[in-house]
Amino acid sequence: MFFVIQVALGTLLRIIYYLILIRAILSFFPTLQTSKISYFIYQMTEPVLAPCRAILDKLGLGMGMFDFSPILAIILLNLMIRLLFYI
Repeated sequence: MFFVIQVALGTLLRIIYYLILIRAILSFFPTLQTSKISYFIYQMTEPVLAPCRAILDKLGLGMGMFDFSPILAIILLNLMIRLLFYI
């Protein structure tokens, strides 16, 4: 039973990981940001990226033109995936 939950959670984390990557790539194409797919990706990734932005703001790293929250989110998701399957 634990294996099924482990695989399901790992799959969900990987999907969010790839959606964040896609969102970061889409940020370079402003004309594509108004599509329904972009809106869906935004809605799925914002609950993960918003806390990362808050963490970076508290550390004083959230200011500037670049949003580093996807980098932090990808690092944290990678860490969670590794911990999920190697512990």
